Amino acid sequence: MPSMAPSRNEPSYLLNQLIISPSDADYLDQLIPSIKEYSVGNRTSQLSQTLSRFASDKETEIETICNTNHQEFVTSVNQLLRIREGTVSLTAEILDLNQSIQASTEKLAEQKRALVESRSHRQNIDETYRAIQDCLEVLRLANQVHDLLAKKNHYAALRALEELQNVHLKGVTQYKIADMIQRSVPTTQKAIAEAVMSDLNTWLYRIREMSQYLGEIALYHTDLRKTRHKERTEISPYLGQFKLNSAIELVSDESEEYDLLQNEELQVDFTPLFECLHIHRSLGHMDRFRVEYANTRRRQKELLLPASITLIDEDGASLHNLLEEMAGFAIVERSTMKRVPDLRSSVDVDELWDSMCQTAVILISEALHEVDNAESLLKIKNLIALFMQTMNTWDFHVGVFDDFLLILFRKYADLLKKRFSDDFRETIEEFDKVLNVSWYSPDKSREEQVFPCVLPFSQMYPLCCIDIRNFLNQFYFFANDDFSHPSLIDETLRDALDELLSDKVCDTLVERLSSQYLGQIVQILINLEHFELACRELELLLAAARSQNVSGDVVTLNATEKFRSNKKAAEKRIFEVVNSKI
Repeated sequence: MPSMAPSRNEPSYLLNQLIISPSDADYLDQLIPSIKEYSVGNRTSQLSQTLSRFASDKETEIETICNTNHQEFVTSVNQLLRIREGTVSLTAEILDLNQSIQASTEKLAEQKRALVESRSHRQNIDETYRAIQDCLEVLRLANQVHDLLAKKNHYAALRALEELQNVHLKGVTQYKIADMIQRSVPTTQKAIAEAVMSDLNTWLYRIREMSQYLGEIALYHTDLRKTRHKERTEISPYLGQFKLNSAIELVSDESEEYDLLQNEELQVDFTPLFECLHIHRSLGHMDRFRVEYANTRRRQKELLLPASITLIDEDGASLHNLLEEMAGFAIVERSTMKRVPDLRSSVDVDELWDSMCQTAVILISEALHEVDNAESLLKIKNLIALFMQTMNTWDFHVGVFDDFLLILFRKYADLLKKRFSDDFRETIEEFDKVLNVSWYSPDKSREEQVFPCVLPFSQMYPLCCIDIRNFLNQFYFFANDDFSHPSLIDETLRDALDELLSDKVCDTLVERLSSQYLGQIVQILINLEHFELACRELELLLAAARSQNVSGDVVTLNATEKFRSNKKAAEKRIFEVVNSKI
């Protein structure tokens, strides 16, 4: 039967608990309460004996163990000493190795620091290199802009400048060179604008120089069109009712289309204008450019018009030059307006044109007093009419010149009347010509007449009839298809004939009735009778000519009645002279 478990208060139990205590603190925790417990029961001696006996047993046990394993213990101690020596040696080696590693580590750290610094320097060098490359590219483009500008490649220079400003400068904004170049951009833009404007002024000067030649070609080809239109009219009379520049005439002449600005004789290149326009539009200076261009053309217009002209120079060169210059200038303006509507408006062009027309009419009017020859005035009128037709082709209003033609016509009529008056008493031609040009109804037919024969009228009558016919023809020379006032021609011609026949012819004959020579008075009476006949014939002729242009009433000349009434005065004078001699 197993023994009973020892009580917690027994010494053996206490010793077991002390032995198995894991630490000194636990040992004390077990010992102190036990000592206190044994002291209370007055059993300390028992505890002391138990502990002494326990210690003695343990010493005996240790001695037994030591005696039994002494040699092994010594061997173990020796081994431990050798191990300790090896450990010390190994520790020294480890310390040496540690120092070596530490030295290597320091060297490696130094090399690493050097490598880091080297990499930093390399990065700085790379960044500097890239910055230099970017700056060099910026400088290259900046130099390229100036090179293109020097080569007059203005548009390419502007594009390069825009690329420099909007692309390349943005990559180098951190450098001062970017700020320097950015500040120079407006100056460069201004230089480009000034350079292209200089080229435009050169182009405008050349255009100014070729304006007269352009106008000359324009007038020449209008004259050719008139000739072709006349030839077509002869082939097809129906076309005669259509004037030059009418839709039918333009369609009929399409096969002969001619480009005034691009032909074998003349080429007008608008490229400098387009380039200048595009550059100013890109720079945002369009309004300023438009004003400057208009002012330049206005100044050129002023230079175009001379202070005065003459109308009596050889071949009318002065008037030719004036009208050709105006035509060339205006054609360039109209062409510019069609090509670049936002640069030259129709109002601008028409304003310049009207100003030129007003000045030209004033110049011609001031020189008109020099002309004292109807043929010269007719040439002037024909040239102005050709100029008007040319400008009508380009849609220019020529009302100022149309009104001026009326002034020319009145001047022309005055010159014709003056010539008629001057030629009134001259001598001409033999009998056949007299009969051909005179309104004369002989008593016998020409076949029955015996030659030589005496005509009843004096030499004044046939000569006056010749002058009247010339007068009529020259009037109608003025009234061709270039003149848009046919009714004015009819009225002026009738009034002029009335004035000449009444004031010059009739009054001259009546003045001679005061003569005392009966034969002369009788001759005046006969002449008055024939002039009355001539007036009736003229009335019919004027009515026939008038019917081609304007329908109206029968034409009546006051001179007819004046000749009739003065016949009675001549008859009365004859009786007075006869009675005075009886």
